[in-house]
Amino acid sequence: MAPQDRIHFDQTGGSLQRLAARFGGHAYDLHRHETYAVGLTLWGAQSFHYRGGVSTSAAGQVMVIHPDEPHDGHAGVDEGFGYRMLYVDPAAVSAALEGAPAPFVPEVVSDDAVLAALLHEAFADFPRALEPIATDAVVARLADRLAARGDAPARPRRRSIAQRAVGRARDFLIAEAPRTVASEELEQVSGLDRFALARQFRAAFGTSPHRFQVGRRLTRAQSMIARGMALSEVAAATGFADQSHLTRHFSSRFGLTPGRWASLARAA
Repeated sequence: MAPQDRIHFDQTGGSLQRLAARFGGHAYDLHRHETYAVGLTLWGAQSFHYRGGVSTSAAGQVMVIHPDEPHDGHAGVDEGFGYRMLYVDPAAVSAALEGAPAPFVPEVVSDDAVLAALLHEAFADFPRALEPIATDAVVARLADRLAARGDAPARPRRRSIAQRAVGRARDFLIAEAPRTVASEELEQVSGLDRFALARQFRAAFGTSPHRFQVGRRLTRAQSMIARGMALSEVAAATGFADQSHLTRHFSSRFGLTPGRWASLARAA
C-alpha cells in the first residue's frame, strides 16, 4: 500500500452507497459485487480488467460496471489516481424505471458529461449522509441515464405530469422545510412512488424535491442572518447539521458566504 492510498465510504444499508478513494499503484484484486458501480475519475488514470479486456478511465471520464461482473483495479499512470464511485442496488434502478429490467451499459468507460455532473452532485456534501429524498433523486436520474445508454430498446415512458400530486408534495416540503423528510412521507402525501415523484417533480418545477426543500431552508436562513442571528443558531433552526453545512449550501446557492451576507445586510 502506498502512503497516499486512502478510502472513505458511506456507512449505509440502503440502495445507494458512496465511496471516494485514491491509490498510487495496485488498488483491488479481482472481485465482483451485487450492485452497479458507477464512478468518476478525478485525476490520474485507473485501469482494470473487465469482460475479457483492459479498460482505462482517465481524469474526467466515467465508468459503469454492471452487477456481478468481475473486475480489479490499479493505477494506469505513475501518479496514481483518485476517483468517486456510487454503488447502486439494481432493484432500486429497476423500480425507478417502473419495473423495467436493470439496463446493461456496453460502454464501460466514456466521456459522459451528464453522468459526471450527477456524480459531482451526489458527492456535494460527502461524507455527510445524503437525505432520503436526495438519494431518491440521484437513483432516479442515474436510472434514466443508464437506460438511455443501455443496450435494450427504448421503452415508451409516461410523460404527463401529475400536477396535483407534485403540488401536494411541494406544499408539504414547504411546511416541513426545517427538518429531514422521509421518502415514505412524500409517497403518502403525493400518492406517487419515490422515483416517479422525483422525476415528475423535476419535470414540473425544474429541480428535485430535495433541492427545492434546501432552497426553502436557505431563504429562511437568509432572513435570519440579516436580522443578526448567530450562524450556529440559524443552522439549527433551518435544518442544517451545523454551521459548516449551512455555509457550504448558502455559498453555493447565493454566491456569498453567510458572513459576507450578514455584513452586506447590516450595511444596508
